[in-house]
Amino acid sequence: MPVSDAIFSASPYLQHQLARHPEWQAYLETSQPYANGELVQNIAAEVVALPDYDSVLRTVRIIRNREMVRIAYRDLLGKAELAETLQTTSDLADGLVDAAYRWCYAELTAKHGIPRSRSGEPQQMVIIGMGKLGGQELNFSSDIDLIFAFPEAGATDGKRDLDNQTFFTRVGQRLIGVLGQTTADGIVYRVDMRLRPFGEVGALALSFDAMEHYYETHGREWERYALIKARVMAGDKHNGAELMARLRPFVFRRYLDYGAIEQLRDMKAMINREAERRGKYLDVKLGTGGIREIEFTAQVFQLMRGGRIPELRGRSLLPTLDALLAQQLLSAEEFAVLQPAYHFLRRTENRLQMWNDEQTHSLPTTPERQACLASSMGFADWVSFEVELNRHQRAVSQIFQRVFALETQESQPMPEHPAIQALLHSRLYNTLTDTGRSRLNRLLPALLDACNALADPEQALERCLRIVQKIAPRSGYIAMLADHPNALEQFVRLVSDSLWITSQLTDHPILLDQLLDSRQLYTPLDREQLGAALHLELERIDQGDTEQVMERLRQFKQAQVLRVAAADITGVLPLMKVSDQLTWIAEAVLEETQRHVWETMTAQTGVPCYQDEVGETQQAGFAIIAYGKLGGLELGYGSDLDIIFLHDSHGTAQQTNGKKTLENAVFYARFAQKIIHTLTTFTPAGRLYETDTRLRPSGASGLLVSSLNAFRTYQQEKAWVWEHQALLRARVITGTERLRAQFGQVRHEILCQPRDRAELRKQVIAMRQKMWESMASKDSSVFNLKKDPGGVTDIEFIVQFLILAHAHEHPELVRWSDNIRQLESLQVAGILPADTAGMLADAYRTLRDRIHELALQEQDAVVEAGQFVREREAVRAAWVTYLG
Repeated sequence: MPVSDAIFSASPYLQHQLARHPEWQAYLETSQPYANGELVQNIAAEVVALPDYDSVLRTVRIIRNREMVRIAYRDLLGKAELAETLQTTSDLADGLVDAAYRWCYAELTAKHGIPRSRSGEPQQMVIIGMGKLGGQELNFSSDIDLIFAFPEAGATDGKRDLDNQTFFTRVGQRLIGVLGQTTADGIVYRVDMRLRPFGEVGALALSFDAMEHYYETHGREWERYALIKARVMAGDKHNGAELMARLRPFVFRRYLDYGAIEQLRDMKAMINREAERRGKYLDVKLGTGGIREIEFTAQVFQLMRGGRIPELRGRSLLPTLDALLAQQLLSAEEFAVLQPAYHFLRRTENRLQMWNDEQTHSLPTTPERQACLASSMGFADWVSFEVELNRHQRAVSQIFQRVFALETQESQPMPEHPAIQALLHSRLYNTLTDTGRSRLNRLLPALLDACNALADPEQALERCLRIVQKIAPRSGYIAMLADHPNALEQFVRLVSDSLWITSQLTDHPILLDQLLDSRQLYTPLDREQLGAALHLELERIDQGDTEQVMERLRQFKQAQVLRVAAADITGVLPLMKVSDQLTWIAEAVLEETQRHVWETMTAQTGVPCYQDEVGETQQAGFAIIAYGKLGGLELGYGSDLDIIFLHDSHGTAQQTNGKKTLENAVFYARFAQKIIHTLTTFTPAGRLYETDTRLRPSGASGLLVSSLNAFRTYQQEKAWVWEHQALLRARVITGTERLRAQFGQVRHEILCQPRDRAELRKQVIAMRQKMWESMASKDSSVFNLKKDPGGVTDIEFIVQFLILAHAHEHPELVRWSDNIRQLESLQVAGILPADTAGMLADAYRTLRDRIHELALQEQDAVVEAGQFVREREAVRAAWVTYLG
């Protein structure tokens, strides 16, 4: 079959247009893909100088038909990929709408003058494309959904003046007439304005303030969905960008929004009912497994998470699928289904519409039409085409069902359990919306069933209901638990096993977001991944908004600690790995906190500098030094951060190099104060960490930030033995490479200096004795795992004494800051026998493991005196052996 015959058999529309305009044949045969913006510019050049309305009507229709014939020709011959077809179809609409608008605007300004704001600024209309036009993926023969807006109220400056709303309403009406009238040359576009505020009864054009007020006050969920694809496609694009920024908070919520699932599910249910009338698989757009299900699958993630992940705010479907894959919200297998299915279905849709330039999505029912469609899609016959179509539709439908949990469940009777009945008769329940009560009614039977499957169902239910009552007014979370059995199961198990997790979820319901993906929940990030993930989180928000930065830091920390706790409870992580994870989270937070504060301050003051001994200007370094559990990589749940701050500024001209000059000492004091403020201030998301800086030189009475030289002098001349014990657990968390190396050298010098062992033993024992007297249990029936004789602190003191006593001869002993590796170093050096080192390490791990378990139940590190007797006696025996 000749090429022309094959094309004509697929598109009588194209055949008809070429019969009317044979001169277009050469235009088609020499066509190449348009450069970016080329088509829009070409259309503007053809329309801008047209003398009258009739000329405009005719010209825009000729342009439309000529370019549609070109699009169909290139598509049907395989010269254009789907992306080109969709983009060019959208560019054609952009160009025609913009050119027609500008002609209409000029026509009305000639009569009424230029519309201006009250301050005299000239005004243009903003034309927003919705749906597939907004997404630059317009169908071949499609309506266009538009919304008209203008920046500000005011009036035109002509003799026959009009207020701006009236002026732009008339421009809009004139534009719709240019595009939508049917003439001998056909129609340009059917224009649908029903997506504007208040729909058909609303004003045709609104000011930006009126638009923003409408969505804030009256905006409905389906309008959020519609605005995902909204794009300023014609008119005043500069001011249009401002309007879209103002509407973004309505579309993309700050928190994850699980209510979006139910809203889109309800919309799809209505669509399904309509599609059922047309035949289950006959409609490639609205039917089961059709284009709309792919769009909903992508857009539900956009609505839920776009407020926190800017990469998900795209308007076009295919790039959105790429973003969902990159964010691991779609698996590689799901992506491999949805992307080719979308290509196949959109090509099919376009071929259906190219047949006669009609907006249709229904598959043909006559053998002749079926054969033509199959051939145009590259299939030998209808049967083979239908097999491939059904394969794509079934695969899409399965993913859609999983995402939206569409399996219909039998409604269960409400349980007669007293606690549940008390909730159902509570004031809280009566204040919920109808939607909220419906969601809660759906959740409660499933929640009770999940709790009854556990060893202590009453405790599990009591804890779960505590959270449910907190989140009930934000019923999106209730919907999430009701609709995701796996999430509900994880929720019940974790809450049952940990009072700490119960409290976290009660105080910070946003953490429920973590429960949806068990793959991520039980696989905490490593140190590098944590740093990269937090950095990316903060890059997505305005760095000048310190309040938002503080909120995001807290949310990140809470989410990551929850993942660690989940892996801890389920046995995925052993104790030492739990401590590593909690330590890494704190390190990442400190690193990003310091970076944020540094960038904020130095933007105003410049960076601290000094002149060295040879007169060269150097940039001063800064470091955060970790002590205690953070320094020893042994953080627990809720641990404080023991930190000090150091800088290496010295010499002369110690000041910042910006416009607002500060002495370095002043800069660093403010810098450290801002870091502490960021960490410790209570916000709606809670507090990041309690911090303790009393281990700095001279303690609470000393400078908040010390120079490295002052730190060295203090450690050499004034520090107590207990401060050298603390230094054994110190390490650099953040800082320049130079300062890191210098601190390491100072630490090594101090810890490896010769000591009188008898005097050292005396001071270590004296310090421990004070601690026993002030902090140990006074009740002989209990054992404090940390502070009592034979506990964790005794092990730490034994290790610290032995290292300080022997580091002069064995400097390798001071390499590590954590207790377990310090014990291993003592064994390797021959200072501790292997059995003693192993016993102390085992006891240390065992006691700390129990401390972690108690922390997850929000209990103090205290047990009955009869527990851990063997470990206590072994530790006490080692104490007697080495300290007497």
